[in-house]
Amino acid sequence: MSMDRVIEKKKGLKMKHLYMGLGAVVLLFLIYQIIFTDHQSVFRAEREKLTVSSVEDGLFNDYITIIGQVEPISTIYLDVEEGGKVEEIYIEEGEMVKKGDVILKLRNNDLNTTIMNSESQLAYHANELRNTQIQIEQQQLQNKQQRLQIDLKVIQAKRKFKQYERLFNEDLVAKEEFLQAKESYELSLKEKELTYQKMVQDSIFRSNQRTSMDESLENMKLSLQMARERLENLNVKAPVDGQLGLLDAEIGQSISRGQRLGLVHILTDFKVNAKIDEHYIDRVRRELSAAFDRNSESYQLNVKKVYPEVREGQFEIDMVFEGEKPDNIRTGQTYHVKLELGQSEKAVLLPRGGFFQSTGGQWVYVLNENETEAVKRPIRIGKQNPQYYEVLEGLNPGEKVITSSYDLFGDNDKIVLK
Repeated sequence: MSMDRVIEKKKGLKMKHLYMGLGAVVLLFLIYQIIFTDHQSVFRAEREKLTVSSVEDGLFNDYITIIGQVEPISTIYLDVEEGGKVEEIYIEEGEMVKKGDVILKLRNNDLNTTIMNSESQLAYHANELRNTQIQIEQQQLQNKQQRLQIDLKVIQAKRKFKQYERLFNEDLVAKEEFLQAKESYELSLKEKELTYQKMVQDSIFRSNQRTSMDESLENMKLSLQMARERLENLNVKAPVDGQLGLLDAEIGQSISRGQRLGLVHILTDFKVNAKIDEHYIDRVRRELSAAFDRNSESYQLNVKKVYPEVREGQFEIDMVFEGEKPDNIRTGQTYHVKLELGQSEKAVLLPRGGFFQSTGGQWVYVLNENETEAVKRPIRIGKQNPQYYEVLEGLNPGEKVITSSYDLFGDNDKIVLK
């Protein structure tokens, strides 16, 4: 029977020892990376292709630059009061006009027919009125004649009654004859009263009839006058002195009543109209000062009107001149106007740049002292003018900031400059 033999363990490094050592080395490397390595994302850029600006401590001038266009101080619209076809144009667009000058003439055959009918009706009613007046005068003569006859009848009846009364008292006439005379007299008095009442009523009726016809005739005269005024309105006239700025009419064109044909510019003075970004709508108000330079001269303006409507992200203002105006000023000229929004104040200033479009002014890349790299830093910006941003938090005077566009930098936290 064979005996078991004891196998001796080999001394030295084994494979598992190598794996364990390698794992320890990797673990130590990872610990080193976590503790000592910078994990910020980095973008490398050429220093010469960037714009670097210094943060300054200075006076912030609160203004914006806007483009203003010269306009007449006032414009009167040219609306026609009577429609028709354009028959003749006397004044062309751009010419100077005086109040009352005929700019163009219209033709309206229907209006001419209306005037002829009005004249015919007026003549008819005037003739009717004359006939009525003649009838009234004739009736008045008849009434006078009838009054005389009834008065005479009363006098005769009264005289007969008195005679018969005397004779009856002396028993010279029969009682029946006396009573007949008395009744005839009383009847004549009643007839006189009725006749007078009838004449009064007839007079009132004739008077009312005449008044009504007089009013009707006056109304027809007024209607004819208005129709003739409408005919005069076919001559489209300048409402004020000024310049005919627009005339939308051609020979033979049909124009509706109330249609706008053009406008007249009043050139006694001028204003400057400008459009401003809606961002400033809460800060722009009346009486703000503005200025612009032309031919080495400075001219002052004052905000006269702020329009409340916002269209396509902009609102409008009108500015008027304070003092002198430029020589040879013309409608349509444009000026670069500096509009003051507030008083100048001491502030930390950062020059404007393309970075604002990428960050909205919420953060910037700030260079280190050696200017070898720039790190992202949050900031807070207040007001802005065409040159500077007012920095409220995050930057100190003397620091340098990349102010060119950040579009190529992505979301990297650090920029390494080469």
